[in-house]
Order: sequence, then C-alpha cells, then structure tokens
Amino acid sequence: MDHPVPVISATGLFTPPESITNEELVASFNAFVADENARHAEPIAAGTREALQPSSVEFIEKASGIKARHVMCKAPLLDPAIMAPRWRERGNDELSLMAEIGVAAAEQALDRAGRRAADVDAVLCAASNMERPYPAMAIEIQQALGIDGFAFDMNVACSSATFGIQTAADYIRAGNARSVLVVSPEITSGHLNWRDRDSHFIFGDVATAVLVEAADMAPAGHWEILGTRLKTVFSNNIRNNFGFLNRAHPDSAGAADKLFVQEGRKVFKEVVPMVAALILEEAERLAIDPQSLRRLWLHQANAGMNRLIAQRVLGHEANEDESPTVLDTYGNTSSAGSIIAFHLHSADLAAGDTGLICSFGAGYSVGSVFVRKAG
Repeated sequence: MDHPVPVISATGLFTPPESITNEELVASFNAFVADENARHAEPIAAGTREALQPSSVEFIEKASGIKARHVMCKAPLLDPAIMAPRWRERGNDELSLMAEIGVAAAEQALDRAGRRAADVDAVLCAASNMERPYPAMAIEIQQALGIDGFAFDMNVACSSATFGIQTAADYIRAGNARSVLVVSPEITSGHLNWRDRDSHFIFGDVATAVLVEAADMAPAGHWEILGTRLKTVFSNNIRNNFGFLNRAHPDSAGAADKLFVQEGRKVFKEVVPMVAALILEEAERLAIDPQSLRRLWLHQANAGMNRLIAQRVLGHEANEDESPTVLDTYGNTSSAGSIIAFHLHSADLAAGDTGLICSFGAGYSVGSVFVRKAG
C-alpha cells in the first residue's frame, strides 16, 4: 500500500501594522540608560556600580543585520519608563491575542489554497512562547476557524514551525490526516528584555501558517516535501526561565532570566557548524546536490550566521536571490522567520526547482525541510 505524499499547499502571513526602526529603538534605550545612570550617579562614581552603556544603530546593524521590527504594541515598548508590551487582558469569552493573529495567517493560507475549514483535519500551534498553558492555543484557533478535528500546541523554540511541518507530514504519511495547518503566532516582544543592550534589538512579532496536505488534494503549484530532518542538543546558551514554578515580577530583582537570555558568541560558534552539517547530511541522504539548491529560506536570526551556513551548503557566498533576507525589516521572529522568507520569496521559482526551509535556535534545535516546486 502506497503512503500518501505530503506537500506544502500554501502559506499565510500576518504582519502587525506597527513597526519600530533602529533609530526609534536606540533613542528609547539611550533615554532609559541616561535616566538609570543619573539615578545611580553616586555608586557609579564610587565604583560600586557599573554604568550602563548606550546602544547605537551601528552596533545593532553590525551585530545582527536588523534595521526594524514589527510589533503588536509599540508605544509602551518605546516608553523609557515601561519598555515592555502592555495589552488589555481579554476575557475568557474573547479570542486570545495569539489566537487572533494565528487565525489571520491561517485564513490567508486557506484562501491561497482554495481550501475551506471543513477540508482541514488538524491544527498545530507551533511557537516559542504560548500565551497560556491550557486550553491549547491550537484548539482555540481550531474553534475560531471552524475546523472539526484535533489540535495541539508544540514548542521547540525557533525551530517550532519546521518541527511542526515534519509532524504534519508524518500524520499525512500515516493516514491520520489529509490536511494539517501549522500555525506559528510569534509575539516575541513579550519575552524580550528591552533594557538589555546585547539583545534589546533582536525580536519582532508576526504570525505565519503552513498548510500541509496530501499531494492528491493539493492545488497546482504546490511544493513537494522531499525530506525532513530534525535534531536537538541541550544547551543553556539560549534560555528563558519564565514559568508558573519560577515567576518573578518584571520589575523585581532576578527577573532578567525570566526573559530571553543568550550567550550570543557561543551560539554562533556552536550552531553554525551543526546546522550546516545536518543540511549536508540530509541532502546526501536524499541524493540532492546541495550546490543545485535554487534557494535557501533560512532562519532569520542573524545575518552573519545565515551567510556562513549558506556558504558551507552552496560552496560559495550566497547572493540575495539564493538566500533571501527578511531579517532587516522583520527582525528575529523566532520559528516564523524561515516561513516568512519562504512565503515572500518563493513564487518566482519554476517547476522542478528545489529549495530548503531551515530553522535553528534554542534547545539547541535544528529543523530542515527540503522542497521541490511541483508543475
């Protein structure tokens, strides 16, 4: 008995209307720094407290390649007295914020595929930070879309979407579903420490959706999933300790590690070779010449990391056509980054072209999805 062949039928993207430029971000951060240093002038002068250092546009762009980021709640993020998101808490009978943007991305994917909610069997909410433990965000999204089936949340940090794609593909191969939505609502502004010079510029908000289906029901122009490969290795170099067992008030001492923290140089040094090796090993298993890949849709975390990974895979430094960037305008959007790149930069590929969707991040985690444009 032949197993159903999984494909990507369509993708969807929700982009928040508000955006913060590096110039705006630096002005806010430096105002905070000036105020903090003035309030603690005496211990700083006595040498018992270290003065905070200002940020700069040049520092941010050299460190990351990021120039702007979209956010769901701009004003409080730029207020030096707050520098954190502030949303109205919604009642239990209202659609959650995370579900709201996930539904928007999912509806676009369904529309692009010419699909109705009744055609979908399952919803996976794959994201790095869930709004609550339960009920699952995926089930709320399923309810809002009117899908009869099953749904659950999954979290593999920045690799959540690619892990979700493999999970959906496996359900289809096993015959447990024929159409699965992988939704990644990433409100990463909530876990970012906007007062940390080394990371205050990294993240942005967004939501993506990927419709994975059996090939015999997919629309024309779909993407065949040639193979997927996942890998995890435990590391403390990217970590977020927030949770119901160890909560801390945002303004209390010791709260910094309840937000995003990382050892950036260690991450760069350890993750780049791991990702490149996994891609090359999987390409060899699939009998794909990595240098024949038409396009790489890599995780949008750091321009330098993407440049090195692409060079190791393709054998030369990739140009913007071979490895497109959305990092400059979206910032790091965690698991959604590689999907945004695929969504915005895949329509021009021809039938038979092969490409790679790849994400990597905390865990460590790496997820790769090799695809080929169908006729």
